[in-house]
Amino acid sequence: MKALSTMALAFVLAQAAPGDGQTAAQAPAPAQDTIAITNARVLPVSGPALDRGTVLIRGGKIAAIGASVQVPAGAQTIDAAGKIVTPGLLDSATQIGIVEIPGGAQGTADQSTTDPRISAAFNVVDSFNANTTVIPVTRVEGITRAVVMPERTGNVLLGQAAVIDLSGAQAPESITRTPAAMVAVLGEAGASVAGGSRATAMLRLRETLEDAADYARNRVAYNAAQRREYVRGRLDLEALRPVLRGEIPLAVEANRASDLLAAMRLGDEFKLKLILMGAADGWMVADELAKHNVAVVVKPLTDIPTFDGLGATLENAARLAKAGVTVAISSFDTHNARNLRQETGNAISYGLDRDTALKAVTLVPAQLWGVADRVGSLEAGKDADVVVWSGDPFELMTRAEHVFIRGREVPQETRQRELLNRYRDLRTVPK
Repeated sequence: MKALSTMALAFVLAQAAPGDGQTAAQAPAPAQDTIAITNARVLPVSGPALDRGTVLIRGGKIAAIGASVQVPAGAQTIDAAGKIVTPGLLDSATQIGIVEIPGGAQGTADQSTTDPRISAAFNVVDSFNANTTVIPVTRVEGITRAVVMPERTGNVLLGQAAVIDLSGAQAPESITRTPAAMVAVLGEAGASVAGGSRATAMLRLRETLEDAADYARNRVAYNAAQRREYVRGRLDLEALRPVLRGEIPLAVEANRASDLLAAMRLGDEFKLKLILMGAADGWMVADELAKHNVAVVVKPLTDIPTFDGLGATLENAARLAKAGVTVAISSFDTHNARNLRQETGNAISYGLDRDTALKAVTLVPAQLWGVADRVGSLEAGKDADVVVWSGDPFELMTRAEHVFIRGREVPQETRQRELLNRYRDLRTVPK
């Protein structure tokens, strides 16, 4: 145990020490105001592909996109002939910036609360750390935004998620939207924190929503101590008001087919905007999901059956999309969020249409989390989250050669690359 603590402390000190060439906390350097990416195969997502297109960036926004865009004199030009240009990718379920060492040293993980009276009000923004070493290694893989979600703890309601950019800027500059969703957990994980039964977890969630609805109707009476006590505190009840009004979605973690159906019944009961996270058995109830217009966020590499998801299959995303379900793809990871491209590529190899797959990591999640007015597609007026790829974005050997976040190119350096360069020639390492 002492050795583990020493290793964790060394890790923390190493990332805090500036050192020569330290780049983990670097934000994008100030860039030239006007940038033109020319001669590329441009995939705008919101429209047809352009074989020799130009993307013009000015003032952090996409100024123009098309096959005949005039490049202003003096603009920085990137000749992307033979390259592919897409919007930056968006990962829908991470703890980037709120977990540095999972299960490790105290003070490096702020992803959850054990206080049962304020779990819904818990907001990840208040502990977001843009200096995390996870950001550089994630954004160099073309991921420019992420949904940061609270993690499972001793509550059915986990708290509020936020959409952040991976520019390296601290909050609030890096925050695209907060709250973006309220997160809850059902299924096996929900049962484990609510009396041991899935039914108890559902009762807890229903009771809290009923209390929040009653509070919304009787706030004056409650504040005058003329209303019964609620199971949650005032902050939680206030945090649930936009959920009940349909202003933000309730993102429910569930996998088993019966749990997905139960969540949909709850959504209908309270008229919620529902998003199902995980949904390993989603394909088994795809028609119901499509009928109720309930979107799902899936991890395509989930294929090992468990009692929480006996129907897990690599074809889940493809089958859901074929049935007309709105599908987003996520890594459901933090330190390996960079594998989002691999997850998506595997979904394609198991039947998911390539255009649908690109939307599943760009425009669809932007729509689900309420930020499609700013990101998710290459359109004039949107934030210039743009990636120039050496080839097919979903092939493992493809590189993100240029990554822009809000119009500024982010550095390619990561802690891993620094370590590689430092130890490439052992003769140069101090004894």
